[in-house]
Amino acid sequence: MDMYTDVVIAGTGAGGLFSALSLPRDRKIIMITKSDLESSDSFLAQGGICVLRNEDDYDSYFEDTMRAGHYENRKESVDIMIRSSQHIIRSLIGYGVEFQKAPEGEEDGDKAELLKEYAFTREGAHSRSRILFHEDVTGKEITSKLLAQVKKLENVSIYEYTAMTDILVKDGKCAGILASGPDGEEIRIHADYTIFATGGIGGRYRHSTNFPHLTGDAIDISKKHGIRLEHLDYVQIHPTTLYSEKPGRRFLISESVRGEGAVLLDKNMNRFVNELLPRDVVTKAIKEQMEKDGTDHVWLSMKKIEKETIMKHFPHIYSHCLEEGYDVTRECIPVVPAQHYFMGGIWVDSDSRTSMDRLFAVGETSCNGVHGANRLASNSLLESLVFAERAARKIESSYAGN
Repeated sequence: MDMYTDVVIAGTGAGGLFSALSLPRDRKIIMITKSDLESSDSFLAQGGICVLRNEDDYDSYFEDTMRAGHYENRKESVDIMIRSSQHIIRSLIGYGVEFQKAPEGEEDGDKAELLKEYAFTREGAHSRSRILFHEDVTGKEITSKLLAQVKKLENVSIYEYTAMTDILVKDGKCAGILASGPDGEEIRIHADYTIFATGGIGGRYRHSTNFPHLTGDAIDISKKHGIRLEHLDYVQIHPTTLYSEKPGRRFLISESVRGEGAVLLDKNMNRFVNELLPRDVVTKAIKEQMEKDGTDHVWLSMKKIEKETIMKHFPHIYSHCLEEGYDVTRECIPVVPAQHYFMGGIWVDSDSRTSMDRLFAVGETSCNGVHGANRLASNSLLESLVFAERAARKIESSYAGN
């Protein structure tokens, strides 16, 4: 089967959806997804999305991102992300995303006008609170609202259970993709421009917070065609997922839980690490403690967090743990590190262009250098949206001959 379009987007997570929303409405777009529309990791993001509080926050936000990334970040990309953050938040609010409001009378004057009415939380390696959130399902709130907007677009066609298997190449330029449809039929999607938005690599790991079908398909295809890759060894392990002996995806215990006061304890219920250090540092401390104690998990206590805060800010974490037999308002829960995020991937420039002409990559499958060797908490959604929009703008300008 042959299909023809202006732009084809492989992936329907936050990056793919925002790319589609940012492209001109007179451009025909085809989007494919390997599973159903809600089985993207963007739906799973719990903690929130970072935003520049005000101009005085720029230096500390920049430094926090660089320090967490072990100063291996691409400075230009970090600057672009931070400078674009308030614009992205404005766009999300315009699309109907609802962030937590600050209690009446507790508005923080030390925020940009756009942000004054919203509540902020803090996570590990952040020097201050600058994270907007929606309960403990911020990713679902953002991605579901973006998906609803994309579904309204007459210029976009979406195909579920359709997996990208290769790209089409003509005269050294990307000319679309090959895909396998729901019944195994081969589909050739011819396109002027192609955007990879296929997510991470968690499906390759035994313990991961990712959906198992996310196996780095775009990475393999890029390697086959000699498309530049970067930092394939930069894999982030999240310190706290709910320990279970059941097979399958691990349930994430958001970093914002520790940001609100939860502490990590050893087998003797003694605290052994500063919970707000960068993720890789906390992960290392947990692994060392497990080895020292001869255990396969450590404990996380939410005792310092008021029950009202738990029920309002972390209702889904509370209910999931309760289903597993743990009442977080009364007892500790067992946690263990698991693969969480891929900082490396397909090399892209500041406009999300890969080394192959007419091929773009956005989101976790791309590597624009924002995260360096270790991602700062809650930068992933923001980075994905910022550079998805830049990809769309570059494609639009290319059509205009600029």
